[in-house]
Amino acid sequence: MPQYLPIIFTLLFCQSLKYPATPPARPFPQHVTYQKGCILPNHISRQRMDDSVRAFYKVWKRTYIKKGCNEGEYYVWFEGPVSRNKQCVSEGQGYGMMIVALMAGYDTAARTIYNGLYHYYKAHPSKSDPHLMAWAQKKGCRDIDGSSATDGDMDIAYSLLLADAQWGSQDGIDYRREAAHMISSIMQQEVNQKTFSVLLSNSVEHDSKDYFDMRSSDFMPAHFRLFRTISDDTRWDKVIDKNYKLFQYMQDTYSPEAGLVPDFINKIGTQTRPAKPRYLEARYDGAYNYNACRMPWRVATDYILHGDPRAAEMVGKINRWIRTTTKGDPDNISAGYSLGGEDLKNRYYEALCFIAPFCVAAMINKENQVWLNRLWDYMVHFRANEFDYYDNSIRMICMVILSGNYWAPGS
Repeated sequence: MPQYLPIIFTLLFCQSLKYPATPPARPFPQHVTYQKGCILPNHISRQRMDDSVRAFYKVWKRTYIKKGCNEGEYYVWFEGPVSRNKQCVSEGQGYGMMIVALMAGYDTAARTIYNGLYHYYKAHPSKSDPHLMAWAQKKGCRDIDGSSATDGDMDIAYSLLLADAQWGSQDGIDYRREAAHMISSIMQQEVNQKTFSVLLSNSVEHDSKDYFDMRSSDFMPAHFRLFRTISDDTRWDKVIDKNYKLFQYMQDTYSPEAGLVPDFINKIGTQTRPAKPRYLEARYDGAYNYNACRMPWRVATDYILHGDPRAAEMVGKINRWIRTTTKGDPDNISAGYSLGGEDLKNRYYEALCFIAPFCVAAMINKENQVWLNRLWDYMVHFRANEFDYYDNSIRMICMVILSGNYWAPGS
């Protein structure tokens, strides 16, 4: 028997390494060919851009990936001045799961970290559906309540498909099956089945006054395309088409010059309009504020990966306006605007959650080349410790896109 011990130990050791040792199918960097007409910063080499992404990822991971309360769990730390003792939010968990899956290959521990993030998500289910995540935890990994946040769920579902594309679903976690369950739950609980707008949460009931309201940053058409493919549910086509029409209406009616959308949209389908002040979060709920600032990134990605002309038209309006209002100088970007395109009062400071999505929007057309180059230089010169988790996580994802390393599973 003793002569077999080395073999047994070797097998056990290899088994313990099986998940993290599985090489990713699409290791960073990927240097994806985006849709025709899309541009990258062209004043520096791809190698330098990749190096910038790697360097920032090291800082981001070191700062925000934390061990959970149970063995083998990780969460994305919700750090910032408005944290109010929150430890983690599903929004951040979704960002982190996408980031780690995309950086696999460079990060040799990516699968271990990703699985830990997955296990944390599974340990904090929404009360009404175990496939959706409770939107926030406070210190000690205790859920604040059992409702979901739709944007976090959608990013987690998308990340599971990235993980399936990287490592497959044959050994360990069945990423693809888990994604399919999430996508079904999102459609049933977080999409308005009358207007096909996206609900704020699974706590919004059919007879709720919020049932016809929407957070503009929850329109993620590139995600929805993949959800349609995986689920074979044609309702996702309606979600894409109805929301493109909704956003075009909002631009044409309330922001014809700037092309902006508000943080929250109310009374969709009847008296569609921007939310009133303090509808849900702040006095600027009806302005282009800390939620809507993500819209240029989310919509532009649909053109960059899939070439939808509606996306190009939508962010094209924003590109023309922001270049004009800043006079081509990124330092003139403010942290929020009225739908008329005026700076919000006392918002003359840098916020990467506004800057980085403008960078991605600029990628859709070669007319933005000089502007895009300036935006890249401006964005990367900021140090991570000057901003919180929200700014830095959005910057991280946008840097992956800008460097040509963002891809859709199955592409």
